[in-house]
Amino acid sequence: MPNELNIEQQIREAMERGEFDNLPGKGKPLDLDAYFATPEDMRMGFAMLKSNNFVPEEVEIQKEIAALKEKLRTCVDQGEKLTLTKAVNEKALSLTILLENRKRKR
Repeated sequence: MPNELNIEQQIREAMERGEFDNLPGKGKPLDLDAYFATPEDMRMGFAMLKSNNFVPEEVEIQKEIAALKEKLRTCVDQGEKLTLTKAVNEKALSLTILLENRKRKR
C-alpha cells in the first residue's frame, strides 16, 4: 500500500506534467449540494457512476422520448408523424413499466 508521501509525490509530478490542466469544470466552483443530499452510504457508488458517465436506464429513455417529441414537433410527413407518435408511446410505456417494476421491488 503506497504511503501518503508517495501519493503526494505522484500528484505533484502529475501536476508538473500538466495532467490536471484541462479537467472538466476547471475554474468553476464545486457544486456539492447533490453530493451532500445523497445518503452517505450511497455517495461513493453514485460518484463512481457519475464519473464514468453512467446514465440510469430511465434517464436514457426520457432522453429518447424528448428526442422523438422534438422530431415529431418539426415533422411534416403524416406517415412519419404516425411512426414517431407510436415510438413515443412505446417508449413512454417502457418507462412506466420500468418504474413500476422498480417500485414493486422496494
